[in-house]
Amino acid sequence: HVQLVESGGGSVQPGGSLILACEVSGAPYDSYCMGWFRQRPGEEREGVASAYIGDAHRTYYADSVKRRYSVSVSQTNAKTTLYLQMKWLGGQDTATYYCAADLNIDRTLCADTVLIRGVLDNWGQGTQVTVS
Repeated sequence: HVQLVESGGGSVQPGGSLILACEVSGAPYDSYCMGWFRQRPGEEREGVASAYIGDAHRTYYADSVKRRYSVSVSQTNAKTTLYLQMKWLGGQDTATYYCAADLNIDRTLCADTVLIRGVLDNWGQGTQVTVS
């Protein structure tokens, strides 16, 4: 049973930076697809970044966050953590951020397809980011 726990959310001033973390537990494999999504108040959920863990941690970014967001992965002592580094934050970045993981999505689909469809099996509880 895969469990995801996000952390690192909070309040930040415009132009500032923030790093979110998503700790993964219970994954039986070393390679799988993960994504970061966000949901602004009153809007639908939006995929912002994906990473295929294990495949050189191949990453993909939505156009709305390219050059401002970056994903990194830490794998130590059987623990995997997915990070989302965000910079040059503005009001449009205020949202609840979720990480998600799916053991069955092929690496070739762990990119724009995953971000657009947003259909992954396992989700975290979300962490709030407020830019003001």
